Amino acid sequence: MGTEERETMADDAGTEDTGGKSGPRALSRIRPDRTGLLIGAALLAACGGLVLYGMLDTTDKPEKPPVPTAAVTYQVTGEGTADIAYQGRSEAGTATVDRAVTLPWKKTVHVPLGKSPLVSITLGGKGGQASCSLAVRGRHVQTASAYGRFGRATCQSELASATPEQPEAAG
Repeated sequence: MGTEERETMADDAGTEDTGGKSGPRALSRIRPDRTGLLIGAALLAACGGLVLYGMLDTTDKPEKPPVPTAAVTYQVTGEGTADIAYQGRSEAGTATVDRAVTLPWKKTVHVPLGKSPLVSITLGGKGGQASCSLAVRGRHVQTASAYGRFGRATCQSELASATPEQPEAAG
């Protein structure tokens, strides 16, 4: 194999012209592109550092203070069944609905201040009679009655701040 053939083969292989010389010295001048490898290693190190920081971050985060509440007792009297919706512990003000409840029914929950305690009854297709009542901190507030097929009644109140004799419950 002549010199010209070696040069052509070296050019075809993507190596630099070494003046027709081959061997270890010619191969040592060929360097692979390491930029991609270095960028990948740097990104991997940065991600690992962020994960480690998240695991070791022990700063005290302030806890959300408990929402003050008031004890509310809902009661539904009558015979048969009714759908009952009432305000419970939800800070968002959403109601809890119990369907086809056998009467009488009674429940005490802690409602967050600023939310209106509410109990609503809906009689079924058979009709009948039922009454709801609402007591806040043990004091009767309201009563309402429902009659007939799909009869409805609602008892609702506002929660006022506690007086010194009646402290608020938390939670």
